[in-house]
Amino acid sequence: MRALAGKRLARLVGRLVLDKKGGEVVLIDLRRLSSIADFFVVATAEADVHAHAIASHIQDKLKEKGIKMGHEEKSGRWTLLDYSDVVVHLFLKEARRFYALEKFWGDAPQETLLERPRKSRMAG
Repeated sequence: MRALAGKRLARLVGRLVLDKKGGEVVLIDLRRLSSIADFFVVATAEADVHAHAIASHIQDKLKEKGIKMGHEEKSGRWTLLDYSDVVVHLFLKEARRFYALEKFWGDAPQETLLERPRKSRMAG
């Protein structure tokens, strides 16, 4: 039995994206529509170096949990991490608008993850 799969893994990946200030994190549930993957995690990075930092963070944290990545693809505007059940798409803004995965998979249930508010520290 896998340690994490499906929705739990997708949500964990989404939170890891948010840890590194990735934006517009959306989980797309493909289970009833496709055999490509159970979930896509789609997020926006500010620059290619930002996408690389997010991808490295995801890889490191999942590796610590014993979850191995199957495949990785990188271009200047898009990074893809394939964890079999969950495929992560990190886009630069213009590439995200162009590929519009949320619209393409519009029949799939989608969940937007929001950054948790951080407690502020008051100088005393």
